[in-house]
Amino acid sequence: MASDESHRKRVGVATAPSVTTLVAAPGAEAALRACVDGIKATSDWLGPGACDITGADEAAWRAAIDRQPIDVIVQPAEGRRKRLLVADLESTIIENEMLEELADFLGLRAHVAEITRRAMNGEIDFIGALTERVALLRGMPAGVLDEAARRIRLMPGARTLIATLRRAGVKTALVSGGFTVFAERVAAELCFDRVVANQLDIAAGKLAGTVSPPIVTGTTKRETLLVLASEYGLSLAETMAVGDGANDLSMLGAAGLGVAFRAKPTVAAVAHWCIDHADLTALLYAQGYRREDFIAGG
Repeated sequence: MASDESHRKRVGVATAPSVTTLVAAPGAEAALRACVDGIKATSDWLGPGACDITGADEAAWRAAIDRQPIDVIVQPAEGRRKRLLVADLESTIIENEMLEELADFLGLRAHVAEITRRAMNGEIDFIGALTERVALLRGMPAGVLDEAARRIRLMPGARTLIATLRRAGVKTALVSGGFTVFAERVAAELCFDRVVANQLDIAAGKLAGTVSPPIVTGTTKRETLLVLASEYGLSLAETMAVGDGANDLSMLGAAGLGVAFRAKPTVAAVAHWCIDHADLTALLYAQGYRREDFIAGG
């Protein structure tokens, strides 16, 4: 566990009555049970690796968890179930960064990965970084996009997260600073309701090295959340967002439950809620869903 100050940023400050949800990393279920057994609190097991506790002294559960791979979300007990999810794509719903996958065909993965890291950590301008990386792809045959798409790996828990939310009537949107050619495939596979992403320019069967405007930015992501909430007649308190990079922060801050998932360091340092160890089903447990409520998906 991080320092007291950084951990307070992670769990936030919830008004009473509140609930503390503990979610273990895969394989750390026994560690979680031992921690809960050592806390004087009312416990409600949502699944083998997830538990709600109430009435616990904060110092007590801090001491019990110590440095175990256990994520913590503290929030008001009322209104946990959200009606809209807006999710980032790369390094969130999928494990990949697709520009890096494309650069791999040119032997430039390491170079592009470093630019991506700096952009997602907020060290350099997102649009400038995107423009620089896409320019490196100029002249690449468009058929490589299909080859890169075959490399897509869903993040553990992604399929169950979206299938369970959809069964519960929750609206879902995939909003990415990446590209429609990949985002639309993932959205179709997982049955997202909406997709917002960038369009790669193609000319004469080859990548032009440019992106059609307007470019999807952090501001776009936040605005998409606001517009969809209004369209569906929801308050922001009824919304949830998840992402990992600096361009997700505005969206995370606007949502009723904005979760930084395995986030870049500068993002994790300021995000209100973080999931560092568990998979994406932690977002279900955070809303009070039980393991028996989960839908495996197609």
